Amino acid sequence: MDKYITTPITAEVAEGLHAGDYVYLSGTVYVARDAAHKRMAEALDLAEAESVETLREALPFPIEDAVIYYMGPSPAREGRPIGSAGPTTASRMDKYAPRLLDLGQKAMIGKGKRSQAVIDAIVRNQAVYFAAVGGAGALLSKCIRKSELVCYGDLGAEAILKLEVEQFPVIVVVDREGNNLYETAIQEYAQRE
Repeated sequence: MDKYITTPITAEVAEGLHAGDYVYLSGTVYVARDAAHKRMAEALDLAEAESVETLREALPFPIEDAVIYYMGPSPAREGRPIGSAGPTTASRMDKYAPRLLDLGQKAMIGKGKRSQAVIDAIVRNQAVYFAAVGGAGALLSKCIRKSELVCYGDLGAEAILKLEVEQFPVIVVVDREGNNLYETAIQEYAQRE
């Protein structure tokens, strides 16, 4: 089923998403990969964790109900806000994702499977994991209307960016109930054989 959603992704929005749904996202999406996640984890470690709010303030962007896209863009061509913008392998962020989900992040975009710890955190926090089509970075970049540096500019392509997207195509892979498209699709295919 095709769904058109505007960020932020709240618990109510996540409730209506099911593994296998085709979703077209519009609104704000943050970009962060391995090095940026490591820096955010270090900032959280340094924050005096008296409350969840204190931890949220240690992060460089508002994490509550946020969408993080695991992507490292190529340089923008003239007249475009960004270059090729394909997803990177999500499992590289698995050691960081549960903590961010527990702080209020509601959605991630990447490619590939997630660990059981991430799936458990998705369920615990009523969140969602989307997949973007790998190898389609040039096409995906056409859905990005604006790109601005948030922080960690010294990381180059791994800096945190704030994107404004319009009808950015993704597929729900893991929904808030833990249904996993990568597993159910294999089962469905096996039954057809």
